[in-house]
Amino acid sequence: MSWELSSKQTWLHHVNPSIKLILLVVVFVGLLLIDYIHFHLYFVIGLSFIYFFMTGYSYKWLLLFTLPFIVIFISSFTSMAFFGEGDKTLYQFGLFHITEESLYRGLHLGIRSIIFGLLGLIFALTTKPVSLFYSTMQQYKLKPKIAYSFMAAIRLLPMIAEEVNTLRQAMKVRGVTFSHTISGIYERIRYYAVPILAQSIRRAHRMSIAMEAKQFNGNRGRTYYYQIKYGREDLFFCILLICGITVCYYLQTNFSFLPVERVLH
Repeated sequence: MSWELSSKQTWLHHVNPSIKLILLVVVFVGLLLIDYIHFHLYFVIGLSFIYFFMTGYSYKWLLLFTLPFIVIFISSFTSMAFFGEGDKTLYQFGLFHITEESLYRGLHLGIRSIIFGLLGLIFALTTKPVSLFYSTMQQYKLKPKIAYSFMAAIRLLPMIAEEVNTLRQAMKVRGVTFSHTISGIYERIRYYAVPILAQSIRRAHRMSIAMEAKQFNGNRGRTYYYQIKYGREDLFFCILLICGITVCYYLQTNFSFLPVERVLH
C-alpha cells in the first residue's frame, strides 16, 4: 500500500487565506456560544462532508488525520459521562456514576472537540502558509518584517530536525549512551539543546542581517511576487457557511430525535 501524501487543488485552496481564517474563527467562537446538541450533530455531519469531499486529499490520509480527534472524542465523552453529576442515574458501579445529564454533556463535549478539530484540519490542509502571510500583508497591512520573520521561522524547522538527526547519528557512532534516570534525561537534553540553540542563534542572526539589508523592515513600499486577491471562491465559501448554519438550525428545530435540546455546562 502506498502512503504517499498527495492532493489535488480544489476550490477551497483558492479561497483567500485571510477570509478563510476570519470566517473559521467566527464559526469557532459562535459554536462555543451554542449549547444545542442537535445543532452540533448536524453541523459535524456537514463539516465532515466538506472535509472528506472538498479538501482534495485521499481518504486514507483524511482518516489518519482524524484519528487523534477520535481519541479526544472518546476521552472527552468517557471522562464527562463516567464521572459527571446529575439527578437521573443510568448506571453506577464504584466510582463510575453515569447519569442522563452527564451522558449528554459528554456527547456534546465530544462532538464539539471533533468539530473544532475538523475546522482546524480544513484550514491547515487547504491553506499554504506563504499564501496566508502574503494575504495578511496585502489585505490587512501586516508589517513585512513580522510576516517574513514567521515564514523564515517555518523554513528553519526542517533544518533543526536535520540537525537533531545528525547529532543522534554522531552520538551513536561515538558510542554515547544515556541512562534512563532523571540525570540521564538531563544529560540528553543538554547534549542536544546546547549545540542546536547555538547554531539556531547564529543562523537567525545572519538571516536578520540579510533581511534588513534587503529592506524587509517595512520602511519602504514593496512589490510582491504572489498577488493574493479576493475572488468568487471567497463569496462561495461565505455563502456555504451561512447556508450550512441555516440548514443546521432548521434541522435542529424540526428534526430533534434526542430527549434533550440544550446541554448546559
